[in-house]
Amino acid sequence: MNGVRHSLRFKLASTFAWFGALVSLLLSLGLSFTAHNLGERLMDETLRAEIEDYLSRRARNPNSLPPATISVRGYVHVPGRGGEEMPPELLKLSPGKHQLTLDGTPYRVAVADQGNERYVMLFNEKRQRQREEQFLLYLAAGALIMTLVSAGVGWWLAGRVVAPVAELARRVAKARPEDEMLEIEEGFANDEIGKLARVFGGYLRRMRAFIERERAFTADVSHELRTPLAIVQGAVELMEDDRRLDERQQKRIARIGRAARQMIALTTALLLMAREKTPDEPAERDCDVCEVVGEAVDTHRYLVSPNTRVELACSCHPLIAAERALLGIVAANLIRNAFAYTVSGAVSISVDDHCLTVADTGPGIGEEEIGKVFQRHFRGSGSTGAGIGLSLVKRICDRYGWETVIESSAGKGTTAQLFFKPVNLI
Repeated sequence: MNGVRHSLRFKLASTFAWFGALVSLLLSLGLSFTAHNLGERLMDETLRAEIEDYLSRRARNPNSLPPATISVRGYVHVPGRGGEEMPPELLKLSPGKHQLTLDGTPYRVAVADQGNERYVMLFNEKRQRQREEQFLLYLAAGALIMTLVSAGVGWWLAGRVVAPVAELARRVAKARPEDEMLEIEEGFANDEIGKLARVFGGYLRRMRAFIERERAFTADVSHELRTPLAIVQGAVELMEDDRRLDERQQKRIARIGRAARQMIALTTALLLMAREKTPDEPAERDCDVCEVVGEAVDTHRYLVSPNTRVELACSCHPLIAAERALLGIVAANLIRNAFAYTVSGAVSISVDDHCLTVADTGPGIGEEEIGKVFQRHFRGSGSTGAGIGLSLVKRICDRYGWETVIESSAGKGTTAQLFFKPVNLI
């Protein structure tokens, strides 16, 4: 029901209904005022005519009696002469037209003085008011019928008006960049909806072209980067097995190998993040969080200061559905930062059934910087990185619905936690 109330068709029909109700109300008020005013004028004219008629009859016959009908009642008051006693309320009135209630009955009163004689005519308004009330009921019924008719007509017209918009929305929702045969703008007239459809069609064509360029770029990058990196990695492995190299040269080769492996992992992660997931894509295989964390610790152990001890504890082996390379990027960033910035003390790494925790005793992060660590290219005080590691971690967590929480204060170390939802526990 809420969806109907917020639909464009409902809003247009409601507008028609409110407009019809407003017009009916204004028309009813106008007719009611006109009918009431006309009724008063007719009563006044009747009273004036009755007084004139009675005065003429009394001029011919002083003993003529005033009118006494269901609607009109007349009184004449002559000082010192008997006759029907005039109610005292009428004696107090000034000459002219008045509104008066006698014995619970409303009257329209006309008073005329001639010499020392007073002539009063009363018109019983009870029947007139009953007719006005009945007329008001007719007006109210007409206003209600007008409102319902307006709502019905508005609903029908809104359906006709909204139909092209609904069709356009259906086509846009159905359109996919890879559907080359679908043309959004086909079948629409050269009106505002047609212009909007052509704009959507233009955007869809531009999106198709952009996706084609992005796919070509991704494929080229995947080939052009991975191939030389693989060559570098192979050459490094051969050089690492060469016993003729001294210790200094072996350290340099090991450094090149680590950089090549990190570049391969980063390239793989970026390509995976750039790829759009499709419904028919096979499900990602489960990976062991403890295994990935252990590999990250071994890979970055060279960063550990001699005065720092590393503590790794896995209370269980949770399995999560994710690309192993992406989980490795997240774990590696959290662990690498702890190793790199802890000069002395300890780095504690623990894995339980829903969380990876990395705590260090490093310099910590100030309050003014803790809220910016996930921003792209942000580099805190003392940072030597490029500022993309934690921003990449944030993107990967958003992809899988994970949550990363970093708590820190200057001089008291940092604790980073990765919360995930395991699919199974070993």
